Amino acid sequence: MRTAYRVETVRAAEAESMARLPEGALMGRAAAGLAAACAGLLDRVYGARVVLLVGSGDNGGDALYAGARLARRGAGVSAVLLGSRAHRAGLAALTGAGGRVAGDPYAALAGADLVVDGITGIGGRGGLRPEAAALVRAVRATDAVLVAVDLPSGVDADTGEVAGEAVRADATVTFGAYKPGLLVDPGREHAGAVRLVDIGLALPPVPDLEAPQHADVARWLPVPAAESDKYRRGVVGVVAGSARYPGAAVLAVSGALRGGAGAVRYVGPAGEAVLARHPETLVHAGPPGRAGRVQAWVIGPGLNDTPGAEEALDADVPVLVDADGLRLLDPAAVRARPAPTLLTPHAGEAAALLGTRREDVESRRLEAVRELARRYGATVLLKGSTTLVAGPSSENPVRVNPTGTPWLATAGSGDVLSGLAGSLLAAGLPPRDAASAAAYLHGLAARRAARGAPVTAYDVADALPGAWRDVAGPAGPDAPGPAA
Repeated sequence: MRTAYRVETVRAAEAESMARLPEGALMGRAAAGLAAACAGLLDRVYGARVVLLVGSGDNGGDALYAGARLARRGAGVSAVLLGSRAHRAGLAALTGAGGRVAGDPYAALAGADLVVDGITGIGGRGGLRPEAAALVRAVRATDAVLVAVDLPSGVDADTGEVAGEAVRADATVTFGAYKPGLLVDPGREHAGAVRLVDIGLALPPVPDLEAPQHADVARWLPVPAAESDKYRRGVVGVVAGSARYPGAAVLAVSGALRGGAGAVRYVGPAGEAVLARHPETLVHAGPPGRAGRVQAWVIGPGLNDTPGAEEALDADVPVLVDADGLRLLDPAAVRARPAPTLLTPHAGEAAALLGTRREDVESRRLEAVRELARRYGATVLLKGSTTLVAGPSSENPVRVNPTGTPWLATAGSGDVLSGLAGSLLAAGLPPRDAASAAAYLHGLAARRAARGAPVTAYDVADALPGAWRDVAGPAGPDAPGPAA
């Protein structure tokens, strides 16, 4: 699991380390890692032209010490000093190694091979000041590689919010721990490739944010045992589709059939369309209370104004609510449900639930998903360029999904995701794990299906088994046993 920590947590860990280490040791470790990363991005260090954009904080000091290391290896290093003061010892190290302070910042930038952004640190708030913003625009007009120190300047470390102009780096070298703003858009988009340098911080066991990896998801995925049958593996009910949107039902069932449950019950008016594509589906006209026993319900995709869907919310099993189903929700009623609830809105739907604007949700995604989970007492999967999963308890970290592709922004892809997550719920996964695993597999499947070209939602559904195998590996109930 890749983990991220808020600024106050990182600051406390840094203070603890500095209290027991020799003066300057922590900055020395950071500068060494930064210099190594910069060297790896250059064709060669000797003769390379490096420009440091140096603010008055510790990030500027990190940049100066890293510049000194590059200068000692033969790079031509110039520092552009911003703010009222530069880190004195770092500046002395740079000039002592043969680096210099740039007389004409723009002339230095015009010939740069690599530019280091050390303007602001993880405590910075708001956009870049005009002088710094002008310099960053000048960098964009060159072919120089732009490397951010710890965090791109202008990005909020705790939220990923970009309130004004910000550095858009090719790479970011961060120290001690990932910061949430590096993993959550819009900040993630500004960070480029992120490299973590271990500087020996002692961090708490529970992070503020975590990003699952293959091994984490593999542990969550259900695996049938020898005695399993379709009912023991779980049955997921899907209440979706309408006369106007029968395809939403087909796509939600497509995702559900590939999510680990043993059977799928479809309830709604699109039964013929569902059976035409998936004859293994158990179809019922409705209402949900008469369709038969399920271990989880999915309600909402393409529902339009189909009556009776709200019956599923009264069931004593986990319920996933998406799309049109979100309009049926009352926060008090959701909090009072005897079983867990998983909500899967996109930014526009989240804005409607919160009574705010879509732009507010998109710019402050972490805040929005946490508030939705708190208000409804539910697990929330907030879809978008960065998909986030928050549980009703603030003690658990928010999860950020690291997979996916912009090609997923296509009609019906959310319906497939809902069916997939609902099936994992029915197979017995807790809502937070079901949502996280579904988002991860959904993103991987989209990558497999797209390979740089447009895809349809059904392409994504078809690619889910391959994504599952990528994550789970060859082991499983069908893996060959020992030789007789």
